[in-house]
Parts: sequence; C-alpha cells; structure tokens
Amino acid sequence: MSKKLFTPGPGNIPQFIRVQLSKDIIHHRMEDYQHVLFEVTGKLQKVFHTTSDVLILTTSGTGAMESAVVNFFSKGDEVLVINTGFFGERFIQICRTFELNVHSLDYEWGTTYRLEDVKKAFAKYPNIKGVFVIYHETSTGVINNLKELGDFVRHTNALLITDCISGMIHHPFNFDEWYVDCALASSQKGFLLPPGLAFVALSTKAKERMELATLPKYFWDYNKYLSYYKRGQNPYTPAISLVLALDVALDYILEKGVETISKEKRRLREYGEKRLTEIGFTSFIQDDSIKGNVLIPVLINDVDLNKLVEFLDNRYDISVSKGQGKYTDKMLRVGLLSEFTEEDIDYLIEKILEFKAINEVE
Repeated sequence: MSKKLFTPGPGNIPQFIRVQLSKDIIHHRMEDYQHVLFEVTGKLQKVFHTTSDVLILTTSGTGAMESAVVNFFSKGDEVLVINTGFFGERFIQICRTFELNVHSLDYEWGTTYRLEDVKKAFAKYPNIKGVFVIYHETSTGVINNLKELGDFVRHTNALLITDCISGMIHHPFNFDEWYVDCALASSQKGFLLPPGLAFVALSTKAKERMELATLPKYFWDYNKYLSYYKRGQNPYTPAISLVLALDVALDYILEKGVETISKEKRRLREYGEKRLTEIGFTSFIQDDSIKGNVLIPVLINDVDLNKLVEFLDNRYDISVSKGQGKYTDKMLRVGLLSEFTEEDIDYLIEKILEFKAINEVE
C-alpha cells in the first residue's frame, strides 16, 4: 500500500478487494444479483451471529443511525441515550431532530456507562421505548458492555439499539445471545471496504415495533427492504460494486474467523499503545477492561498535533487522526482498521520520533 491509513476509518483496502472493485458490475434486477444478495445476507447473519434479518443500505454509518430512529418511534416517544463520547452525542442530536423525548446518561469521555444508572433511568421514566448505545465509541476507544445491557433491556418494553460501526468484526459480538434488537455496522470499518454500505440487523421485537412507528421515512423504510429481500432485491439502486466486493470480503472474514481477527487486533492495539507511551504519549483510557481493539487514543502532552499530522501526511503518506469534540487539539487517535502488523506500528513510531527530533532542534 502507498498511503498508510492509521485512522478510525476508513482503512486501507486490501489488494484482493481492489481487484474485485475494478471488475464490471451486474444489473441489480437480474437473477445473478439476486443470487449474490441472498449469499451476502446469509454471510452477514454469520458475522452478526443471528438468524434474524440483516438489511443492506446504501449509506454511511450516520445514515444507518438515522434509519434506526425513524423506523421504530413516533414523535414524542421517550428514549434513553447512553452517551460516552462524540457518537453518543450524535444519537442525541438525531433523536432530537425527530422530536423524540430524549433522556441521556452522560459520562466523562474515556469511561463507560454504569448499569445501575440505566436501571434508575427506567425507574424514573417507565415509558422509555428505546435505549441507544455505541458499542465501540470511535472518539475515545471505549468498548461498552452490550451483554449486560441486553440482559436488562430485554425484560422491558424498550428496544436495545446499538451502533456497532467501529465495533463489528474487531470485537466479540453476538446479536441473538446478547438480546440486541437493532445493530448497525458499515462497510468502511471492519468489513475492509470503502464507505458506502451500512448493515442493519433486526430482532423480532424490533420488527413488531416498526408497525407502530409513525415518524416519516421513505428511503429508510425497513419494511420496503424486507419486502424486496424476499425476492433477492433492494428497493432502490444499490451500490452494486460494493455489494459484489462485500461478498468477497465476507468470505475472507469468515474463513479467517471473527474471533481470530478480534484477538489479532487486540494484540496489535496493546503493542501500539505500549510503543506510543514509551515515546512520551499518555494513554487516554485508564481502565484496561474497557479498551477497544482498533483505536489507540493518547494525549499528546508537549507535541504540536497539527504539525505532527501534517508532517506524517506530507512526508510519509501516513494518515493519523486528531481527537474529536473537546479533545480535537489534545488527543492523537491511531486507528488499526487496516491490515497492519507490528512492523507497521514500528514504522509509525520511527516517523513520530523523527518529527520530535526535528522539532527539538528547531
């Protein structure tokens, strides 16, 4: 690869995926596409660990987040948002845009939620119809415990809706066993593809709730997708080349094994975090048990972050990311979505040290 994308997404596209993307497309109303769509949705079910329906939308992750709001709720419905970072805040903004009655549990960035707070919220607001949570918070690298949340929410009338956009593939996930009702993912994270596709898994409870929802929707109407999927089609023109590439990517992911990929990423994250702290950065998350596998967030201390990002990009074609929100100029985020090795981490460290040496001289 020429440019190294040490970013939270998208990552570098593997060569075998780029080869597939260079091929001609097929027509989405023909039998050969129907076959591919049936194959791909079956493979997605294996990745999500579910026997439920998994939809494919032509959109970004944020589009999927909005779709999960408009398909299950009506104006004025009470929802609970577990907010542990930038994308938790985005769920709040989307819910308020559609005039839902939002109750939020707001936590310091770099920390996770407390289940007792969720229980207290339900005691105070017994009409909560949905709980929104980010599985892996891309702004901080925190992994939120979905299993314990699902064990609680399943005994209520609320839906558990989770953004797994940077959490899927690289972390353990089980839609059915964790009692998730709606899980969102997208192509440019763990699925090794360019941006453009989003995936939505739906429980039976979620599909029943769809029949009661009155928020306006057209393109996002899940019922249309479910109806068309029965005959192997999308309701609207899909990103055909990405769907064909997804078929190839899923074969690779399933053959290698999601568990293997998750363990590899965790080892790489631990190695990268160790190397970055050795050269003067400070780990942002203090609790090792809530650290995700594909993001290393570190505080920069005395480093000029803007100059570092520019230096790596202009001189070595290395992309790293600044923080988000209040940490824009305080945090370096090193993403591990690409197929990196420890040697790639060492190369990044070498170039950061070069930058620090140059700036010490100046």
